[in-house]
Order: sequence, then structure tokens, then C-alpha cells
Amino acid sequence: MANGISAATRRGEQPISNSSWRTAAAFGRTPHGRALGKEFHNAVDGHAPNVVRFDRSGLIVGGRPKRWFDVTGALAAILLLMPMFCLIALAIKLWDGGPVFYRHRRVGLNGTSFDCLKFRSMVVNADEVLACHLAANGDAARQWEETRKLKRDPRITPLGVSMRKTSIDELPQLLNILKGEMSFVGPRPIVTAEVPKYSTAIEHYLRTRPGLTGPWQVGGRNDLDYATRVALDRGYVENWSFWRDLTIIAKTARVVVAARGCY
Repeated sequence: MANGISAATRRGEQPISNSSWRTAAAFGRTPHGRALGKEFHNAVDGHAPNVVRFDRSGLIVGGRPKRWFDVTGALAAILLLMPMFCLIALAIKLWDGGPVFYRHRRVGLNGTSFDCLKFRSMVVNADEVLACHLAANGDAARQWEETRKLKRDPRITPLGVSMRKTSIDELPQLLNILKGEMSFVGPRPIVTAEVPKYSTAIEHYLRTRPGLTGPWQVGGRNDLDYATRVALDRGYVENWSFWRDLTIIAKTARVVVAARGCY
């Protein structure tokens, strides 16, 4: 572990400022090897969740240079894309009169939860539609359990299909980047239910902000199995460099145009 931290320091990462962090690391131990207490096990057993707190000495991947790039890039992109944002918002509102944005709770840096923003691409009663679909379709239920994705998702509107193919629905996450909740490049933002799938690799996920794009986006997207997604996220953190971030951003444009693995 000492070697990993020293290597991270050479890459320009900065210490995290707070004295404690929150996580529901489902492998039952903290990222520094200390066993989690009774509070954690009560949470995963279905009782009311508790905040697990402990001292940390981890490092934020990329440090200040990565954050400066995120802020500058997000501001520029928002100003440049504002006319398109307005047109998309109008189209969504005219389609069914529902909300323009969709907010979904995700796990962020150091286990802090945040509302991940998207242009709404689903029907207004999406949760009800999903529950009914999974109850009536065993194959879909298994697919959802394994990947948290559906190849044929009944919740998505025709307008939403077009937005998802081009990833336009994710552009509001530029606001998440500006607020410091996300980064241009990083792991795919996950929900709390996905934490157990990461096992000990959750330590790597929690050391960086989730990304608007990342190794998962350019490595196959939804066509990848979950174990591969976790391995990509871990490799990203272990081998981070600013040049690699720029490379991923460049590759993202090509992936979006091809629309492979997108559903």
C-alpha cells in the first residue's frame, strides 16, 4: 500500500482535506484494512442504514490539476452548449409535459452521495414501469440484477432513445462537474446497490470523482460484463495520468458517433 501511495503522490495527487469519509463498503472492511463495525452489518442486513466514519489518509486521483481542468472545461462547455440545452429542454417539455431533468442518487468521492443529473429520457412513471416489467419478465430481471441495464428498456421514450444513442442526455452532468461532484473522466457513477459488486475495489472507486466519460465508456459500454467494468475502474485509478484523461476524452467522441454498446 505504501508503494501505491508514493506512486500516487508522484502523479500529483493531493491529500483529502476532511478527517473522515463515508462508505458502505460491502466487503466489511475499510479501504485501509480495518474491519467495519456493527453499524455497517446492520445496514447491509436490511436495517436502517448508518453512516460509517473512520479516519482516512487516501488521496484524490489527479489532485488540483485535474480539478482545474474540470472547472475550466465545464464552464466553457456550458456556455458553448447553452442554446442546445434550451432546445433539448423545450423538446422534452413538449413531448409529455414532464420534468426536463432526471436526478438519480449516486455514490461519489469518499462515499458522499450526490444527485447525478441527466436530461429525462424516460417516461414520468419510470419506477412503476420498471417494476412491472421485471415482475413479468424473468430474463429482464436477471439482466437487471447482473448489469443494472436493460437492452430493451420499456421506460425510455422515443425522444429518449435518440438522446441516449448520442449521450446527449448526460450533458447536464457538466453541472455536477462544476459543483465538484463529478469529473470529465473517471469511473462510471454507481448507485449504493452496486457497491457490493466492487468488493475490495471500492477503495479505488472512492478515491476519485465519477466521470462524465471514462474507461468504461470507451471500452465497450453496456456490452461489458460487470467484472470487466470494475477492473477498468480499478486500472484507471492505479494508472492515472493527465495524458490518459485527454486520450479517453478524444476516444469518447468516436464512441459516441458509433453508438456502440449504447442502450
